[in-house]
Amino acid sequence: MENKENKKNKKERPVINNVLITDAGAQGMSIGKVEKKVIFVPFGVPGDIVDVQIMHSKRAYFEGKICNIVQPSAYRTDAVCRYFGTCGGCKWQNMSYTKQLFYKQKIVKDNFHRLGKFPFPPLEPIIASKAVFSYRNKIEYSFADKKWLTSEEISQTEMEIPRTNALGFHLPNIFDKVLDIEYCHLHDATGNNVRNAVREFALEKGITFANIRSHSGLLRNLIIRSTTIGDIMVILVVRCFNEQAESVLQFIVDTFPELTSVMYIENSKYNDSIHDLQAHTFAGKDFMTEKMGDLEFKIAPLAFFQTNSQQAYKLYQTLLTMADAKPEDVVYDLYTGTGTIALFVAKSVKKVIGIEYIESAIESAKENATLNGITNADFYAGDTLHILTDEFIAQNGEPNIVITDPPRGGMHYKVIERLLKMSPSKIVYVSCNPATQARDIALLAEDYKVTKVQPVDMFPHTQHVENIALLEKKDENDE
Repeated sequence: MENKENKKNKKERPVINNVLITDAGAQGMSIGKVEKKVIFVPFGVPGDIVDVQIMHSKRAYFEGKICNIVQPSAYRTDAVCRYFGTCGGCKWQNMSYTKQLFYKQKIVKDNFHRLGKFPFPPLEPIIASKAVFSYRNKIEYSFADKKWLTSEEISQTEMEIPRTNALGFHLPNIFDKVLDIEYCHLHDATGNNVRNAVREFALEKGITFANIRSHSGLLRNLIIRSTTIGDIMVILVVRCFNEQAESVLQFIVDTFPELTSVMYIENSKYNDSIHDLQAHTFAGKDFMTEKMGDLEFKIAPLAFFQTNSQQAYKLYQTLLTMADAKPEDVVYDLYTGTGTIALFVAKSVKKVIGIEYIESAIESAKENATLNGITNADFYAGDTLHILTDEFIAQNGEPNIVITDPPRGGMHYKVIERLLKMSPSKIVYVSCNPATQARDIALLAEDYKVTKVQPVDMFPHTQHVENIALLEKKDENDE
């Protein structure tokens, strides 16, 4: 019976030899072609020749995994991180950074060409990140009493049962187990030291780690944030605040005097979402401060801020140059968040109007405007779709320029309709998802032409790419 089943499994999961990897793209997958069908495999590098075990066979494509590298690509590099291939975060860490940039730019171009189907000029060369490691200013770790065992750990363990508690990252598509992390190369040394020390203290004191299935365990998440001027914030998320939670927080304060903020959040919900919860100050300040150029930003514990600060500054400078705003211009900044882009633009224009759904973010935007002495920026909280009425525009002035930086899902089609009705001379569209950006621009293409496209790499070693597109109002000479 066992032999028959083994034969069946082998038949269901054949190995195809000598597959040439030719491309890399969406979701970090590498792409080859075999038997006139596309084959998607993770962790391949274009130029590799590999043997692939087929895991799923669809009508138009295969999904597989590399079981042998026959000939490595010239662009293949050794991954620095010991968790590469398991963690699921840095899917391109085994590809040279120069080639990562090439394929990120290609992702933008392919989405505009295949999904958008509108004319656009040659892309500007992608803006590379100066730092390719230790660039993240925010990382969130999860506690779990179910540790994911790597192949290496399994082989070393033999019959001994290892500790099952972990503090690290959830693996893709595995919600109840966590990969225990000793060192994340996207984080700085302090962040790694804090995480490891907290885990060891909790283990030593017998403090319970979360179990997502039974909805138990005190420790749930550990968030570490930092700024380029030296502020470091640690946020401990616990099921409830008690003596054990207090002991962990006090340990953090005593062990890491360089921290400027130590916070905690009580989360007794069944999910890990915390943006509707209050962050309490245990020690230090209840905010961080970041500086970009001559602007200063106060960042609340749960406020969004671009996670690559140095590259965000380049992004904003580039956006400002592309907008080419004049002193008489009125600018609307849609999905303004904490007003970072709006405040960057304010010094160059007559007036900026920022709109954002999250009320706490708007409060931060107003506070940052005051902090920087900016008096020509007004901020409004609410759904962009509902705020952009004729009355609102009459009250605040018709915009010459609209900047929009929506979430990954892009803009609601009715917001796009409102943009067409407002008819600004320029739209500067910033996006972290070129696919939805292309979809939205296609809806604007009847009245607008794309005159510049500038990709920016915010997240080295991942497939993610930020992109700025400049749209200008068509005139009678445009088709």
